Amino acid sequence: MTHKLAAGKAFPAITLPMLGGGQADIATPSQGHDWKLIVVYRGKHCPLCNKYLTQLEQLRDGFSKIGVDVIAVSTDSQTRATDQISEVGATYPAGYGLTLEQAGMLGLYISGVRNGMDVEAPFAEPGLFVVNEQGNLQLVDISNVPFARPDLQAVLSGLTWLRSQSVKFPVNGTHEPGKTQ
Repeated sequence: MTHKLAAGKAFPAITLPMLGGGQADIATPSQGHDWKLIVVYRGKHCPLCNKYLTQLEQLRDGFSKIGVDVIAVSTDSQTRATDQISEVGATYPAGYGLTLEQAGMLGLYISGVRNGMDVEAPFAEPGLFVVNEQGNLQLVDISNVPFARPDLQAVLSGLTWLRSQSVKFPVNGTHEPGKTQ
């Protein structure tokens, strides 16, 4: 069962195995970054994911310059994830083996094997999350189809602007009905 993640609230703690070895909490920034961009992609069967992962590689330095660490994750096995990440030439960290339960914690849509070619098991549809320095969800975007994802250049431009402001803006989408502020 999926649920909607609340903007401005703590991002769930999810640890995944990483390509190249080890495990990582997918929301914890590394290498001096204080924010984290998490891209959930559908898997090896998805040619649109290749384009998206390639664009993420091309923009990785831009995200890094503004203090945003990046990671890509999927429900794919280690072998399938290794094949796809190698195919796109990605150098950013990539996790694999996201469980359907973990995908549900993120509010992601789940599709069955009939929703893709060369699919071995049900898989998570795309999601993009940005976690801020407090570990809270700054940005959330989920989709039930591979062709409706935020443009990564637009995300980079928006985050560059947001992070350059001297006044810290509140997280959008956090207004509760019945409250005046």
